[in-house]
Amino acid sequence: MTTDTPVTTTVPAPAPVRGPRGLPLIGSIPAFARDPLGFFERLRDHGDLVRWRLGPQRSVFVSRPEHIGELLTGVETVFRHPELGWAFKLVLGDGVVTSEGPAWRRKRALVQPAVRPRQVRSYAETMTESAAALAESLRPGQRVDVRREMLALTQRIAVRTLFGADTAGREEVIGAAMDTAQRAIGDEFRGLTLFLPPWVPTPGRRKLKAAVEVIDAEVGRVTEQRRRSGEDRDDLLSRLLAARDAEDLPLTDKEIRDEAVTLYIGGHETTGTTLTWAWYLLSRSPEARARLTEELTRVLGGRDPGYDDLKALTWTDQVVKETLRLFPPVWLMTAIAKEGSTLGGRPVPEGTVVWASQWSAQRDPRWFPDPDSFRPERWDADAAHPVLDHAWFPFGGGARACLGARFATVEAVLVLATLAQRFHFAVDPGDIPPRTGLTLQPGRPVRATLRPA
Repeated sequence: MTTDTPVTTTVPAPAPVRGPRGLPLIGSIPAFARDPLGFFERLRDHGDLVRWRLGPQRSVFVSRPEHIGELLTGVETVFRHPELGWAFKLVLGDGVVTSEGPAWRRKRALVQPAVRPRQVRSYAETMTESAAALAESLRPGQRVDVRREMLALTQRIAVRTLFGADTAGREEVIGAAMDTAQRAIGDEFRGLTLFLPPWVPTPGRRKLKAAVEVIDAEVGRVTEQRRRSGEDRDDLLSRLLAARDAEDLPLTDKEIRDEAVTLYIGGHETTGTTLTWAWYLLSRSPEARARLTEELTRVLGGRDPGYDDLKALTWTDQVVKETLRLFPPVWLMTAIAKEGSTLGGRPVPEGTVVWASQWSAQRDPRWFPDPDSFRPERWDADAAHPVLDHAWFPFGGGARACLGARFATVEAVLVLATLAQRFHFAVDPGDIPPRTGLTLQPGRPVRATLRPA
């Protein structure tokens, strides 16, 4: 697991080496856009600290866990949060992910109680019930699009845990608008629209604006309905409505909207994609699947899992961890150096964009023997090669670590345990390459035949 405490750098940073020269003015934009994952693996091969340019931006790429730890724990102090694209900002507003400084600290303190372990426990039943309902609708021998099923499932869980029953009959409307928003963010990140001014119209931006109008209307409707009722329910919206800051001030309706959308995206797309990759990997590893079946039979004996089973579902948890290592939904992070910033004791010029890639670091053979192989046993308590701090960081780390990490992990384990007791997803043969966007998604449909477990 990653830690949130500063890491002592035991390996001094070498002088930054020069990476790819790139092209005049645009630097390495074409290479980055064409194959981001391969690009960062090639940067890693240059050295531990690599200088390069993305357009006009002066950049440094880091690949050692010690330096990644400094970056993760230094955001908000040594480094600042980067500017995000127009689509990202339009969708997430001024939520905890996009805010900085005092505004970020206030919002994090208000939102964090909603996703603490005690609260996540209360959402576990919804996660399991939703997965069991999906299982009841499936039949052995049925052909399924795995990603579509997993995203639909995590969408239902996200809507129910956020808004309870207030969105009954409206889940598809909210989900379709959210899907449009997430695609627009991913398209912006991959393409040159990231550098287009906000006033430049594109077809994608027009669709996004329409989707955001739907999101705003739906969240506003549910929030107003809940305020009028005064009812305190066991969902995330009630926690957000009840939150008070140090001055006993609540979140405004706009702030509730921004945090609800942030939590929705964090709890839907990332977990659904993780589960899709998990079925793909298990389908190609009979040994791992057999060990999963043995654990589920021993621990659950045919009943559905609950929150109290998590400690005993160690292999299931390791399957999720190893999936997050090989296919991290969030595959890239950046921060911008402030005045006086350093990495490994070496100064980093103010304004430099510092990059770290979960994809690259988590497949680095220095930290993970046989890095491209699916080996959940590498997470055994007595593993021969313990995972170094900050060599695995799918949820980031430090003060800006993902608030929904516990929610996402619990959801993935409970859904996997619920479905794997009933079915084996026999994914069609052939490798499935990843595609970069807002999350690391399968590059083609993941189709499978359901077999009895």
